[in-house]
Amino acid sequence: MKNRIHYAASEHDPDMLYATRFFAPDPFLWFQKGRRTTVILSDLEVDRGKATAQCDAVLSLSEECKRHGCTAGQTAKWIAAALKSRKIIEAEVPPHFPLGLAQELGRLGIKLTPAKGSFFPEREIKSPDEIALITAAQRVAEIGITRVREILSASSIAKNRTLTWCGSTLTSERLQGEINAAIALSGGCASGTIVAGGEQACDPHERGSGPLRASEAIIVDVFPRMNKTGYWGDITRSFIKGTPSTALAHLYHTVLAEQRRALKELKAGVDGSLYEKELRARFESAGYPTGEKDGRRVGFFHGLGHGVGLEIHEKPRISAGKLKDGQVISVEPGLYCPGLGGVRVEDLVAVEKGRIRNLTKLPKDWVL
Repeated sequence: MKNRIHYAASEHDPDMLYATRFFAPDPFLWFQKGRRTTVILSDLEVDRGKATAQCDAVLSLSEECKRHGCTAGQTAKWIAAALKSRKIIEAEVPPHFPLGLAQELGRLGIKLTPAKGSFFPEREIKSPDEIALITAAQRVAEIGITRVREILSASSIAKNRTLTWCGSTLTSERLQGEINAAIALSGGCASGTIVAGGEQACDPHERGSGPLRASEAIIVDVFPRMNKTGYWGDITRSFIKGTPSTALAHLYHTVLAEQRRALKELKAGVDGSLYEKELRARFESAGYPTGEKDGRRVGFFHGLGHGVGLEIHEKPRISAGKLKDGQVISVEPGLYCPGLGGVRVEDLVAVEKGRIRNLTKLPKDWVL
């Protein structure tokens, strides 16, 4: 078994959080020799680490520095000394290991080799406990969407078709703030929340800004991270306040029908790449080809879904190949037609033998 090391802040690095199950805002050292894992933490974190980190040993950085005659600020020096004292002179690191630190360690006699592919490939297959944590995050994401439904239902339509709520114009920013606040009160953290209406909804990652208007599709994409666990939820719903045009209603129901179809047909062993190709062909047959028109992308020009766990976008992409039992993925077809609008509907599912299990409970009615 290869020696392995990592140096990162677990609050921001999913591999470090996966390795330790310990949140820390500053970088620390994790290493594995054989099957034994160790972390070296600052005095600020070491007692908390001893209580909660899921490692075989939790050591004090100040004691390590004293032992090797260096200071905490001499990062490469104390890491090299700590490793050499444990007869580790070669180790595998994640592909995103800090380059400058790797070069310094190399000069100090520690040979590092980046992992080919994922540092923890097992992250792709979720344990039952992980699926439960992701499901809990999805419940919080649904709280955000529920807040949207409440506000849009209570909103009014002004003479210029803008929406008003509680006496003032309802904007994307205002609705984003309400979503994020509801999620914060439920133990999650939402950033980058999408509330994009009208033409803005034709760009899948446009967050949205300005007044929301009646009879235009509004894409709402909510993806909170849970403060206690680091796991993410992910849900998208499309709404309309008022009466949709015949063309917009057809767009919505075309997307919804394909999402429902995917939820029935996807399962372990299905080739996701082939499924996406077939989906684009069905969209084209329905009148929505994927391509470019007047300099803009139109149709279904993103993937059908992606893995969700300790990252909001992680392996696998549905298009990567055959689905596997234990994966957690989003299923989110969308159509984007400038001049008409954009629609996307997304659920989070667990892949299981013979089926997929939907972790999402919210309904998909869209006219409010």
